[in-house]
Amino acid sequence: MSRIGRLPIAVPSGVDISIDGQAVTVKGPKGELKHTVAEPIEVKLEDGNVTVARPNDVNTVRALHGLTRTLIANMVEGVTKGYSKTLEVRGVGYTAAAKGSDQVELKLGYSHPITYKAPEGITLRVETVRRDQINALIHVDGIDKQKVGEVAANIRKFRKPDVYKGKGVRYQGEQVRKKVGKAGK
Repeated sequence: MSRIGRLPIAVPSGVDISIDGQAVTVKGPKGELKHTVAEPIEVKLEDGNVTVARPNDVNTVRALHGLTRTLIANMVEGVTKGYSKTLEVRGVGYTAAAKGSDQVELKLGYSHPITYKAPEGITLRVETVRRDQINALIHVDGIDKQKVGEVAANIRKFRKPDVYKGKGVRYQGEQVRKKVGKAGK
């Protein structure tokens, strides 16, 4: 039995979970999320806990067991607390500016500014900071963990951290190992 898959998911107060066949819907104070569970996995709601069960021990079913439980637990946490990722913009002349709650304009050393529009359900906040080579912080907030991570990765992809100077967009707390360069033979 999967160590993760067999754990029950406690449903906090204010969260409604409805299971209709393979469709799981989670409603909470921050919003609503839906997920379709893969076919052999069974999801049950009993006594304020959600349990995930598998019918057999085939490898693919075993893999889906823990995954399904984790996805439903992430949905419950998303509608109660939400998820957030923070990006740092570092480098001389590199800036970020908010254009509404779902757009950010980035100046990352290209000949033109880059405007990124977030998908529905994601909000972007920009905080201007001038310390420790950090010019701006971009906060990506939402209730869907996968969407928040994907948006943060897409923004980081515009200018990944340079290994020689450390310039670029990186996750907060990310360690970039600097290379020595030509002079450091």
